[in-house]
Amino acid sequence: MGWEIGFTIARASQRLFHSRTVVFSQRRSFRVVSDHLLQKGPTFKHLMEVTINGSTGQITVRYTDDDGKEKAMTDRLKLPPDVANGMITTLLKNIRHDVPLTTFSMVAATPKPRLVKLLISPEGEDSFSVGSSSHKATRYDIKVDIGGVAGLVAPLVGKQPQDIHVWIIGGDAPAFVKLEGPLYLGGPIWRMELTSPVWQEH
Repeated sequence: MGWEIGFTIARASQRLFHSRTVVFSQRRSFRVVSDHLLQKGPTFKHLMEVTINGSTGQITVRYTDDDGKEKAMTDRLKLPPDVANGMITTLLKNIRHDVPLTTFSMVAATPKPRLVKLLISPEGEDSFSVGSSSHKATRYDIKVDIGGVAGLVAPLVGKQPQDIHVWIIGGDAPAFVKLEGPLYLGGPIWRMELTSPVWQEH
């Protein structure tokens, strides 16, 4: 038995609008049905809108170039079943924290769509409290492996994506607690977290 779930994450301010809607199915494993990402506002270098059809592999990218001109391209990729676009925190809540390395695929728009690998490793546990209750969350490090010749030269030309760190609390009902990382290639580090936890300083 499988089902499809859609959800939207949107953050809006005078400088930032980041919206993502993903529909995925779970039939023994998670699989992206569709994903729509929209980033706009002065915070982002360029407007970027990416639509992925998980069934056909068709990817449409609408963006603005360095001159502010709007452009669009459509491509088709052979998507592996482990594409993680829009599902990273969901997948982290369902992997084992004692496995040293877990990999997923991701479609990156640069703006030309290409497949990259996400290398996910648990880094340890951090303590936090909610009211009088103490908890621990597993901290995951996510590296983006560009692959190929481009992956070899990316660190040399300053285009290797920065790592993303995500904190997940385990148990019978795993939950997202915090994320630190860029929202786009070359972008600043953003922190997104729940309002109530108080973290212990190291």
